[in-house]
Amino acid sequence: MEKIIEKALSESLAVKEHFIKENIPNIIFFAQKIVSAFTSDRKLMICGNGGSAADAQHIAGEFVNRFILERPPLPAIALTTDTSIITSIGNDYSFDEVFSKQVKAIGMEGDILLGISTSGDSADVIEAAKAARKQGIYMVGLTGGNGGRLVNLVDLALVVKSNSTPRIQETHILVGHIICQLVDYLLFQQGLEDEENN
Repeated sequence: MEKIIEKALSESLAVKEHFIKENIPNIIFFAQKIVSAFTSDRKLMICGNGGSAADAQHIAGEFVNRFILERPPLPAIALTTDTSIITSIGNDYSFDEVFSKQVKAIGMEGDILLGISTSGDSADVIEAAKAARKQGIYMVGLTGGNGGRLVNLVDLALVVKSNSTPRIQETHILVGHIICQLVDYLLFQQGLEDEENN
């Protein structure tokens, strides 16, 4: 069992390190896009299935409540949380539309949609990306493997180059936390640091 634990740790660290080193400019750019949306009275919407649904709720919670800093709530919504909306769309139409209908209902030009899919082939996330594109919503895909079909539908693809779902998901929540920290820094800390340095 110790070998299983050590192997999981070493694999997780390796996948995370490779992803972060390869995507530092993209991560910074994404954080800046979120800041631009928040300062323009726009919002971040997040969607995904299974573990990725949990990640969507986790990230939204960090923005709406707080991450590390004591600061005002920030407008983020997980499209995975309203069971009445999700089940009615799934029952009356198709599960493929559970996120896209919400994007059409509440999305605005200038918003950001983050679609999380370990395979990049989740049909409901793909439909949400298509809806976002039509509405002038900036679309980011957080995926794994080769990125799947989602990479061709998004404005920014953040692809964890691993075929292990657990390792991909572990990296996804790391990048989610990093983005939260960068947004907090850009909105609330950078100005204070600049004043202190002058």
